[in-house]
Formats: sequence, structure tokens, C-alpha cells
Amino acid sequence: MDYYSILGVPRTATPEEIKKAFKKKAMQHHPDRGGDIEQFKMVQQAYEVLSNSDKRSAYDNPQPQWNNFNTPPFGDMNDIFGNIFGSGFAQQRQQRGNRDITIGARISLLDVMQGKSLIATYRLNSGREESVHIDIPPGANNGDTINYQGLGDDSDRRFPRGNLYVKIQVEKDPHWIRDGLDLITKRTINVFDLLLGTNITIRTLDNKELNVKIPKGTNPGANFSIRGYGIPHIKTGKKGNVYIHIDTFVPNINNQDYIDKIQEIKNGIS
Repeated sequence: MDYYSILGVPRTATPEEIKKAFKKKAMQHHPDRGGDIEQFKMVQQAYEVLSNSDKRSAYDNPQPQWNNFNTPPFGDMNDIFGNIFGSGFAQQRQQRGNRDITIGARISLLDVMQGKSLIATYRLNSGREESVHIDIPPGANNGDTINYQGLGDDSDRRFPRGNLYVKIQVEKDPHWIRDGLDLITKRTINVFDLLLGTNITIRTLDNKELNVKIPKGTNPGANFSIRGYGIPHIKTGKKGNVYIHIDTFVPNINNQDYIDKIQEIKNGIS
């Protein structure tokens, strides 16, 4: 359906030209003035899309858009109809339309690192099932929402379809915590390794091995950072850092000879 042709305006039409054309077409096709109801509905639908900058942009360039979850509604059609046909008509004509639909897309923290493509099937209020291909870019955040224009409810054929909102849900990882673009993990090391120093191997979310040197005399609670192995920025792709938090455990020693030696060492450094 070509909304510009319905209103009789070029694709370069200004908002003022679109509004003026809508008034003319609405008066021409309004049923109370002897017009055709189906034509009137198409005029109404065309104006609802082209009079809203976000909707018009999506119509001109059909593709999924990343939004915050709160999406601006259509402009107030009651004001336009009230100006043309009187306030009584505007009050009778309350915008109903078809409802938006929200579904969840559950992904892992690894999917956040690498991006994820999936196909989701959802049920419309009319009972019909529909599928959508979802491309989640690397760096997505928990709670991000992808807006697919015109893929929502279609129960009432008199109105445009609603929108589909896909809300990203990132599952917790057992070994890593996300903090913005940074990734934090914890390693528990024997107290003697902290005293003497050691090397540990960290396996990243995307299965890379990082060798980390723990200097002798490291205290429990110390943090080590490695640049550039964190979450990529959703726009620039630049990655955050990995942070390793060092915890420790003290072995339970029952051998008296070992205990005496440790006591001797303690006395020597006191």
C-alpha cells in the first residue's frame, strides 16, 4: 500500500503538505459526506503513518530499529478530526487500533559477546501464528528492545497492524558478571600460591586462554585487569576489560611436622 499515493503527495512532501492533503482527502471520502468508507480508512491509515516522523521513517526505510522500551505513540488524531468535523466527531472517534505485542528473546552472556540470530514464533490476538527473524548485535544489554513496525496484532482490519517489541533477556552466567562493557570473574587461590606467586589460566567467555601472573605476596581481594577482552560496544565494537578478583582458601593441615615448619617460618618473619 502506497501511503503517499493515497494522500496524493510526493515522497518529499513536508509535514504541512501531508496534513493539508489529509484534510482534503478526509473531507472527500468521509462517509457522513457520502464518501467511501474503505477509502476513508486508507486515508486515515496513511496519515497516521506519514504524520509521525518515526513511523514515516520506518515506512520509508523498513528495518528493525533499536529503541528504549517506551515508544512514542501516534500523533493526536482527535485534534485533526476535531478541526475538520467538529469536537463531537473527535470524541466519538477514539483511536483504537491494533495492539502492540511484546515477546522476550532469552540469550546467554556469550551471545552478548558474539551476537545472536534466531527465529521467534509468536501468536497474534487473532489466533494466527507468525515468525520473525531476530538479529541481536554484539553488545546488546539486558532490557534492550527491538521494534519491528507493523508485525503486531492484526485483529481489526480497519486499522494498521500494531508493532512487535522483542525484549532482550540476558541469562546470568555461572562464572562471569557483566559490568557495563567489563567482565568480572573470581578465582580462588591457595594461600601458599599467594605467598610464593604463581600463574593462572583464565578461559574467557569466547574460549580464549589468558595467562595471568600472580606476584608473590599478593593479598586476598586483589584485582587484575586485562584490556580488550570484555563486551564490545554495540555501536563502535570497542571491547571493555576483563577483571579477575582474587580470593583465597587456607588448607586444613593435620601433619604436625608441616605445622611445626609453618610455625618456624612464621616466627622467622615476625
